[in-house]
Amino acid sequence: MTYEELYRQIRHKQSYLCVGLDTDIRKIPAHLHAEPDPVFAFNRQIIDATAEFAVAYKPNIAFYEAQGPRGWESLRKTLAYIPETCFTIADAKRGDIGNTSDLYARTFFDPTAAGLDFDSVTVAPYMGHDSVTPFLTYEGKWVILLALTSNPGSEDFQLLATGPQPLFERVIQTAQTWADHNQLMFVVGATQAGQIGRIRQLAPRHFLLVPGVGAQGGSLAEVSRYGLNDHGGLLVNASRSILYASDGRDFARRAADEAQKLQREMAGFLSYEL
Repeated sequence: MTYEELYRQIRHKQSYLCVGLDTDIRKIPAHLHAEPDPVFAFNRQIIDATAEFAVAYKPNIAFYEAQGPRGWESLRKTLAYIPETCFTIADAKRGDIGNTSDLYARTFFDPTAAGLDFDSVTVAPYMGHDSVTPFLTYEGKWVILLALTSNPGSEDFQLLATGPQPLFERVIQTAQTWADHNQLMFVVGATQAGQIGRIRQLAPRHFLLVPGVGAQGGSLAEVSRYGLNDHGGLLVNASRSILYASDGRDFARRAADEAQKLQREMAGFLSYEL
């Protein structure tokens, strides 16, 4: 999916909602455990319930890896089921020496390898450009680089002063010499809303993937105020607040209610007209 195609989906749905498919088999409704593939059965109903409100889906790979081969098959089926009009994110946080990153990129971008064909993958920048550039060699695919995360430990390194600026700012500036806004996004936690205005100055055209709204307590209003640009420029992720709105047979309907509530709030922040 290109930058302009993603922008058109945001305009069409009046939404910049990303649904995080952090599907924990221990938390899904009990009745689904009778299904041949409980995780996929859950994901399928969540996608059906939220697709009209979401522009992106983000499976967190750890939740599938933890299930071994069964989990990878659930992931493959989930990815295939997501509508083609929705942007897909492999939340894998990969990054290693060049030849290893090349294999990671192949895993998520080459369907003839592991059977996966994501639009994007999250990547850790700590090892520098040669750990990131292998992901950028795939035409039409995106790198979503960790910049300023929402976890408490982000202060350990990301906010360290490196000369006149914190480390996360150097990451954002340096990464833009590797790729432009058509292939590069940044992860910025919603609980870091006070920094989003500065990040938008550093990267005015890039999309920001923003987790932390909902269960983690981030403010959608603040994120939108400082992060929106003339192409939307945001993918705001919600996971637990949607997935686990109910643990009963009404889980899909309750998920739809939560997704619609976020979409309506987002529509109020967008200045676009259909």
